[in-house]
Amino acid sequence: MQIAPDSLRRFAAGILSRASGQPELAARVADRLVIANLTGHDSHGVGMVPKYVEGIRSGQLNPAAHLEVIHDKGPFLQVDGGLGFGQIIAEEAMNLAIEKARAHSFALLSLRNSFHIGRIGDWAEMAAGAGFISIHYVNVLSPNALVAPFGGSDARFSTNPYCTAIPATENTPMTVLDMATSTIAHGKARVAYLSQKKVPWASVIDAEGRETDDPAVLFEPPAGALTTFGAHKGFGLAMLGDLLGGSFSGGGAHLPGRVVEGRIVNNMMAILIDPDVFGGAQGFFADLDAYTAWVKSSPPAPGVDGVMVPGDPERKARAARAESIPVDSGTWAQLRDTARLVGMDPSEIATFDG
Repeated sequence: MQIAPDSLRRFAAGILSRASGQPELAARVADRLVIANLTGHDSHGVGMVPKYVEGIRSGQLNPAAHLEVIHDKGPFLQVDGGLGFGQIIAEEAMNLAIEKARAHSFALLSLRNSFHIGRIGDWAEMAAGAGFISIHYVNVLSPNALVAPFGGSDARFSTNPYCTAIPATENTPMTVLDMATSTIAHGKARVAYLSQKKVPWASVIDAEGRETDDPAVLFEPPAGALTTFGAHKGFGLAMLGDLLGGSFSGGGAHLPGRVVEGRIVNNMMAILIDPDVFGGAQGFFADLDAYTAWVKSSPPAPGVDGVMVPGDPERKARAARAESIPVDSGTWAQLRDTARLVGMDPSEIATFDG
């Protein structure tokens, strides 16, 4: 199906508003979810709405929550999300971190106990848009472990994303690297499963640790697992996400006994740096321009349009999806079911069909 962005936004906001009783916050969350779809990250888009409604109904997501400052020490800030809407909590946290960075040329934010904060690129882009280099380590405490450690055969942690963004110049768009440390995001496997499609070979393993391309091994018993990207390299970054995002924040690494059914908790370390802290921003950005142009000038490999640097895939997706966003039939069915669950009238639901 092809759905207009505004229609998808209103549908998601309507569902979340009825579930939460917080129409203004629901609209802001829906806007962030649709931005994820627009940038090609469907795994973090409106397909998350059923999980959010599940969290609200089970009491694991507090839709009225706002962040609480735990420690405020110069450029260092620790906050607690109170299991609120992650898109609200993370935005509030990043606004405080940006204020810190403006005052100190540097800020270190440690965020704990937020419900799912969505696409990490949103928060890196906030910082880069304010003029700061931004580095993020994140962990995920979800009901089940999802990713197997390199050399292991069962899941021990989650997709623990890493993200870095660098401000744009007049000649170079914003550089944004936003990635799961698993070979593919769990949400991408979910979309493939609902669409009855395969995933890249060896991005998942079955319950006996054998490589496969069937996403059903994640959603049908006996449970398999995602693999880490780049073998031991992605595994190393995933561990840093749990330790720096989770343990350091006080939210904890992914250990047995820390996960609760219906709850998706994110903990995040965000580091913001003023590129002019040493008075060399002009040279840094000039080098950024020259280096990016040099890298992109590499002749295209066979069958490829050309080199894309971090941030280009999202810009390409935004251009392609500006008028309509593709939504697979499985995700759409889940959204319709969730809309009915929260009391939306069938005739109202029908107005959103593409």
